Amino acid sequence: KTEDKKTYGVSIYLCVSLQGGVDNEVSLTAYITIALLEIPLPVNHSVVRNALFCLETAVDEQENHVYTKALMGYAFALAGKEEKRKVLLDSLEKDAVKKDGSVHWQRPGKEPEADVPSYRSRAPSAEVEMTAYVLLAQLTTRPAPSQLELSFASLVAKWISSQQNPNGGFSSTQ
Repeated sequence: KTEDKKTYGVSIYLCVSLQGGVDNEVSLTAYITIALLEIPLPVNHSVVRNALFCLETAVDEQENHVYTKALMGYAFALAGKEEKRKVLLDSLEKDAVKKDGSVHWQRPGKEPEADVPSYRSRAPSAEVEMTAYVLLAQLTTRPAPSQLELSFASLVAKWISSQQNPNGGFSSTQ
């Protein structure tokens, strides 16, 4: 993989613990690509172009974590790569937790705590963050989202808003 990084010009090699319990190069590349596109650097900037190439290569990997797919979906949405965005959103919809008239995503094997007091957030910050990235990927599209996409997005927004604490914030600053 070090050789691939040199070949494609991606010189990002950090050991970090990302939110969502994911610690891999694909998630880190997606996260940094999002930051670069939000600056905004143009999609044809060499660093962005190379990072998107790496992400496009990683899309088809079966072992991609839900959090990683959410990050990649938003990165492709920002880059205007609608086909890749749609592939990831379709995959993420299969992983969605649909309950009580809302939709969200959670880490595999991480069941929510039962009987959480109302003053505490019901979901860990990783789930809120991951779900928020999916929502951003859903709404960041050209042309504007369809009525069906907006209806689905409203179910996601409903879940996110239900995770707010009494002061209007969330369980972390992520």
